[in-house]
Amino acid sequence: MQTRNIASSSRPFRSKRNQSRKLSTLRLHQQIELEVKIKLLVNGLLSIASIVAITKLVPYQLSQLEKLEDIRAKTAALETEVQQLRKDFTRNFDSHQTRKIMQEQSPFIAPNQRRIYWKQS
Repeated sequence: MQTRNIASSSRPFRSKRNQSRKLSTLRLHQQIELEVKIKLLVNGLLSIASIVAITKLVPYQLSQLEKLEDIRAKTAALETEVQQLRKDFTRNFDSHQTRKIMQEQSPFIAPNQRRIYWKQS
């Protein structure tokens, strides 16, 4: 009979152990499920925030690109003007062309030249 008592007393112990294992496994699964739900919620909120930020940044980027194109066009126009001014500068300070420039910019003529007057009839 003692063997039966030992055997009968060990069975409830095993079932309690199995129940506690099942409960701990169930709790573990619930914790994992809660963790997954929280991760999905946080990732969803981050996704929504990033989409909102992108929708606000796209028009700003487009306006900045328009400004950049305008600045590039103005820079190109100024670059051609600078090239012309450099050309004039080098011409004005060229020692070989000094006499020609003086004749262009003043009403006086060289002593060895004569004025020609055209008469229209």
